[in-house]
Amino acid sequence: MQSSLKKILVSLLVLASLSSFAQEIGLQLYSLRNQFAKDVPGTMAKIRSFGIKEIEIGDTYGLSFPEFIKLIAQNQLQVVSYGTDFERLMNFPQSVADDARAYGAKFVVCYWIPHKGDTLTLEDINKAAAVFNKAGKVLAQNGLLLCYHPHGYEFQPHEKGTLFDYMVDTFDARYVYLQMDVFWIKQAGQDPVALLKRYANRWIMLHLKDRKPGTPGSKNGRVDVETNVILGQGDVGIDAIMRTAKSIGIKHYFIEDESSRSEEQIPASLRYLKSLK
Repeated sequence: MQSSLKKILVSLLVLASLSSFAQEIGLQLYSLRNQFAKDVPGTMAKIRSFGIKEIEIGDTYGLSFPEFIKLIAQNQLQVVSYGTDFERLMNFPQSVADDARAYGAKFVVCYWIPHKGDTLTLEDINKAAAVFNKAGKVLAQNGLLLCYHPHGYEFQPHEKGTLFDYMVDTFDARYVYLQMDVFWIKQAGQDPVALLKRYANRWIMLHLKDRKPGTPGSKNGRVDVETNVILGQGDVGIDAIMRTAKSIGIKHYFIEDESSRSEEQIPASLRYLKSLK
């Protein structure tokens, strides 16, 4: 009898854990950019039908703020992360903060550091650090955290490590955090698990994206979007990444699928994530 009761309790705990875990998985809306271009209300409803509750936004797809936030509320979605560009952070950090707070976001993400061609320089990093450190302080004063999202060009060799190592040291740890897109880390020839562990106190969110096996690597932030596959079917190592991310306390995860098959692949990726122990 005790053995049966123990099995039931263990099963309930596992189900509760999976349910809680599922609620942490959000969506980067860029994944459905083609669908949003045709039908914003219908696409927002589709996200809700996936069972997703948290979203990361960066565009209103032609709608005004009142129209867009009304759709978000109607579909019981929560904006956790707000994307912006480097120029706005540099010139209008308070405006960025005001917009992010209006949506109820907790985080602001910048996805790109301006640079010429495929080469990121120390000068580019130093300029970015000055912008991010200043803007990050403004955002912090407004109750927000600033994150930078690497795309791979940061991993050129530098001294005994990479430019990314220099970058992390240059960013003010009080105000500037990191969002890892696991695909781009793998694409640049890096180990996402090792990098999560190395900078465990700086990573705060993940973009979950898997890569078709055999895809040639690159360090320029460009790749064929059709190499995005269902999570768990690629070579990025999502299972190990999720275990490591949870162990270091990361709470927010956003599926980002840039392929033309995203609408079909997102539900399959969600099922895979829910299957993880």
